[in-house]
Amino acid sequence: MRAEGCMNETGARQRLDKWLWFARILKSRTLAQKFIATGAVRVDKARVTSPDCRVGPGTVLTFALNQRIRVLRVLDPGVRRGPASEARALYEDLSPEPPPKPETLGEPVPGTRPRGSREVARRRL
Repeated sequence: MRAEGCMNETGARQRLDKWLWFARILKSRTLAQKFIATGAVRVDKARVTSPDCRVGPGTVLTFALNQRIRVLRVLDPGVRRGPASEARALYEDLSPEPPPKPETLGEPVPGTRPRGSREVARRRL
């Protein structure tokens, strides 16, 4: 199923799986293909299940990864999978700010143990 943002146009466009790998969003191109095939990626608000979807400058990608919603605007298709600094230049991160982490000082977080409680329990045995 092809979304509107996936038209195979000429110009500076690249396969979605290759771009996710070049931008260091996923560790391998195979992982990128599997991730896309699950329907977890949206290209310009349309769900995509085909790794050969073409993306280029101005395309907006939305997906959930590592318990975060990521929204990325493609700035450049890239030429290679370079270092992280080069990969960050391929996109603009439009993602919402992650929720604040619970304060470690003050009240304990529900569902967690106080620090050091395992050691106390072991000494009692």
